[in-house]
Amino acid sequence: MSSIKPQIHSAFSYETQEEVLDIPQKSKPLLIGIPKETAFQENRIGLIPEAVSVLVANGHEVLMQSNAAEGSRYSDNDYSEAGAQIVVDKEAVYKCPILVKTAPPVEADLPYLQMHQTIISPLHLTAVKKELMEQLMAKKITALAIENIKDENQNYPILRSMGEITGSAVMLIAGQYLSNFNQGKGVLLGGVSGVPPTKVVIIGADIIGEFATRNALALGASVKVFDNNVSRLQRLQNNLGQRVWTSVLEPKILAKQLKTCEVAVGALRNDFGRAPIVVTEEMVAAMRPGSIIIDVAIDRGGCFETSELTNHENPIIIKHNVLHYGVPNIPSGFARTASQAISNVLMPLLVQVGDQGSLAEIIWQQAHLREGIYLYKGALTDLYISAKFNLKFTDLNLIIASRS
Repeated sequence: MSSIKPQIHSAFSYETQEEVLDIPQKSKPLLIGIPKETAFQENRIGLIPEAVSVLVANGHEVLMQSNAAEGSRYSDNDYSEAGAQIVVDKEAVYKCPILVKTAPPVEADLPYLQMHQTIISPLHLTAVKKELMEQLMAKKITALAIENIKDENQNYPILRSMGEITGSAVMLIAGQYLSNFNQGKGVLLGGVSGVPPTKVVIIGADIIGEFATRNALALGASVKVFDNNVSRLQRLQNNLGQRVWTSVLEPKILAKQLKTCEVAVGALRNDFGRAPIVVTEEMVAAMRPGSIIIDVAIDRGGCFETSELTNHENPIIIKHNVLHYGVPNIPSGFARTASQAISNVLMPLLVQVGDQGSLAEIIWQQAHLREGIYLYKGALTDLYISAKFNLKFTDLNLIIASRS
C-alpha cells in the first residue's frame, strides 16, 4: 500500500502570525449617573462642573441627583450650566449604565443597581461585606476602585492626591487643637524668635507622612520621622531634598521622643488588613498634658492603642490628658479640593472610555488600569477579597486574553 505524500501549494503561507492587529472600537456616547451620597460625612463629588462640561462637549450625557455636590459647595445650577441634567429621583440616576460615586456601594444601593452596570467608586477593603459582594456579582457588575487606579508610570494618582491632602491637613488640624481654646497645650505650631520650636513626631514615611513633614518643617517645627521600612525613610529624605531626623521603629527610641513632643501623627498602614499598633497606652500616658495625637490610620484601626474613631462634628476625645483626633476620611473635610483632585483623574478616563467604546476596551488597551478592577461582569478579580470571603477568584488577565 503506497503512502500519499502531502502536497505543498505555492499559495500556502507559512509565516508566523506574531501580532494580530487590534481594531479600535467606535466611539460611543456615555450616560453617566452621579448619585447623592448617603455615607456619613462624605462630602466629595466625583466630577466637578468643569469636568462635566468637557464630557458633555464630547457628546456624553451626565445625569445628576439634586444637591449631590452641596458638600463640595457646588450648586445644582453650576452643574446645569455645565450641561448636566439635574433630577430629584434617585432611581433615575441609578439607571445610568455608568455610576460615579465617592463612597463604596452599600446595601441600600442594591435595589437600585442595574444588571451589567459599571460602578466607579472607592472600595475601602476593610469595610467590604461578603453579602454585598455576592449581590454585586449576581448583578454582573463591573466595578473600578478609584484608589487602585494606576497611571502609565505605575503610580496611584487619586490615592496620592488624597494622601497629599491628608498630610497637609494634619498640621492645620494640629495647630488648631494646640490652642488654649481647644483644650490644647497653648503652644503655636512652629516657632518664633527666642522660643524653642514645637516638636512633632510622625510615624510613617509614605505620602501622608511626607506631606505632614513638609508642612511641619515649613511652619518651623522640629520634626522626627519613624517608619518600619528604611527605603521609605531614604525616599522621604530624597523627596524633601534636606536632611531630617529619621529612625526605624524601635520602641524605646519612639517612647523617648513621644515623651517630649507636642504633636504625634500616626500614618503607618499595612497594604491589607489592620494598621499595626506601634504606640502603647503606656507610651501615651507618658506624653505631655495638652499634646495631641492625630491618628490618620484610624480607618484601619489606628496605630495608637488609645485611638478611637471620631467624626468631624466631635473630632476630639481626651485620654491621659492627651487630645486624640480620630476622624477618618480627612479629605472629606476639604471636599472641594479633594473633589477637584478626583475629577482630574476620572474625567480623562471617562473621555477615553467614550472614545474607545467601553471600559472593557480601555483595560484591554491599558494594562496598568486592570489593578483597579475588582469585579468584571460579575467575576471577582480581587485576590484579597476572594481569600477573605472564600469566593471564587477569576484572573482578569485571563478574561481579557480570552475575549473574542
